Amino acid sequence: MKIAPFIRAIEKHNSHSDQNVEHLLVHTGQHYDHQMSQTFFDALNIPPADIHLEVGSGTHAEQVGNTMIAFEKVVMEEKPDWVVVVGDVNATLACSVTAKKLHVKCCHIEAGLRSGDMTMPEEINRLVTDRLSDLLLTPDKLSIENLAKEGVPKEKIDFVGNIMIDTLEEQREQAAALDMADVLKNNLLLEGQKFPLLEAEKFAVMTLHRPSSVDHTEIFTPLIDFLTNEVAVDMPLIWPIHPRARKQLETFGLWDKVVSTPNLVLLRPIGYHDMLRLNMSAKLFLTDSGGLQEECTVLGTPCLTMRWNTERPITLWEHGGASVLVGNNVERIRTEYQNALAKARIPVKPELWDGQTAGRCLQAILKAS
Repeated sequence: MKIAPFIRAIEKHNSHSDQNVEHLLVHTGQHYDHQMSQTFFDALNIPPADIHLEVGSGTHAEQVGNTMIAFEKVVMEEKPDWVVVVGDVNATLACSVTAKKLHVKCCHIEAGLRSGDMTMPEEINRLVTDRLSDLLLTPDKLSIENLAKEGVPKEKIDFVGNIMIDTLEEQREQAAALDMADVLKNNLLLEGQKFPLLEAEKFAVMTLHRPSSVDHTEIFTPLIDFLTNEVAVDMPLIWPIHPRARKQLETFGLWDKVVSTPNLVLLRPIGYHDMLRLNMSAKLFLTDSGGLQEECTVLGTPCLTMRWNTERPITLWEHGGASVLVGNNVERIRTEYQNALAKARIPVKPELWDGQTAGRCLQAILKAS
């Protein structure tokens, strides 16, 4: 979702300029599940990757190390002027370190996000990548403040807006045309599972994948009790289930309870347009995903962020967004759930979340070259 608009911005630039920009798309293979990778290439019309590193799964050290080993060969052979990294995954860290060790300039799209939680692997990735990058492109002004506090020279920072929203705005019409019944029917996890007819503003959607949410039975079990005994009683609850969450449900003996809960519809990991379609009409969203907090803000969907902190505070209600932090404490979740039910859908667009960020990213890189 972050790469697609950037590539299109390069293509648009090349069609109107004598200053041709050559680019190579490197797919590290960190998201090795087809439904979580290739379907996004297909749906968003991203051209096939020029280079596949095929890193796959493993521990954090294995993923970072294997990516560095493979990417070093690419950089040494291709000799790029810039390495552009996005987000905060292990590949972001690995490729930024590799670039700088080979004296290649590095640009970080989505720089300056901070949760303050050093137990999150993504926070380590963000800190190291931003410390090494020559050009830091930020999605909001709170991120600029974070970088300034860390002593990053202001000439390295450029406020460009949120590139994720470029994709949302570009794909909004296509997503809106989808029938919600088809979204469910085409993505059911369990063959023959019955599902209710969804009405706008009368169902909830949930995603969970972080270890803090699903890896401990003393946390996950009360969450499941709340979801099955309360949320799914109030309204249909749509759950595109991450492989990690499914594995933990089975490990903790919760799978049968979830499967047998009326009104709880389990989907396999779904494509971008399907998720966007559900988000457009949901009464509320429960998630521990950063990107979905942003989309809920732009769409106006009340969002319960099931984490104790967020690297995207611009999405929180106190900053004008649609999200509230609820952690994994059921009492707090229950309180904010009731508050969310009473909230109206109010779309909000933070500054420069206008669908034009990718072009500003490219111009910032060209200016710094």
